[in-house]
Amino acid sequence: MTGGADLSQRRLYLCTPDRPDLADFLHECIAGGVDVVQLRDKELDAKPLLARAAVAVAVCREHGVPFVLNDRPDLALEVGADGVHVGQDDAPVTLARRILGPDAIVGLSTHGPADLQSAAGEEVTYMSAGPVEATPTKPGRAGTGLGYVTQASERSRVPVFVTGGVTPEKIAALAAAGVRHFVVVRYLTQAPDARRAARLLRQAIDRALSSAPSPART
Repeated sequence: MTGGADLSQRRLYLCTPDRPDLADFLHECIAGGVDVVQLRDKELDAKPLLARAAVAVAVCREHGVPFVLNDRPDLALEVGADGVHVGQDDAPVTLARRILGPDAIVGLSTHGPADLQSAAGEEVTYMSAGPVEATPTKPGRAGTGLGYVTQASERSRVPVFVTGGVTPEKIAALAAAGVRHFVVVRYLTQAPDARRAARLLRQAIDRALSSAPSPART
């Protein structure tokens, strides 16, 4: 069962914490090819998170890019976000959908076959799969390897955005494994030139997908 906006043609998904230059950073990333943005900040309390999310909403609306807030469907509703992303231990998808309505984006993290199976009946717009390799942004979580993301990409009826150490050099192998949608954190958030970094990612994605067969569906 699916719900929310169609993200099937969205390829490069930025997940970023808050930062002092948030608006400029998002402008640069989107100019380079980012076409979905998530604000994920586990440190901010509700009121400051709303203020920073409002900054992101304004930039994303200017560029026509969907904006997703991590973890908090209530705050996503308040700030006018396009949707929310929840993890396995966050607010349930049913609650997020009830708060945000049938047209909102609701994304769900998955980390293995059991998560994928339980998500099959959820009213999600997309799923994330991974991290393919261990990453500091998900401390304590082992990498899934390519096998799980291939399985998720083949079996899911909604777009699967793959996480974990995505760089231009790794995109060809990920695409060969069936990945069509990519989540990036550190390669962009740590880049000295965010627009150039996003452009390199987008070029690698477009190049890899132009020659990749459509993944089989099971």
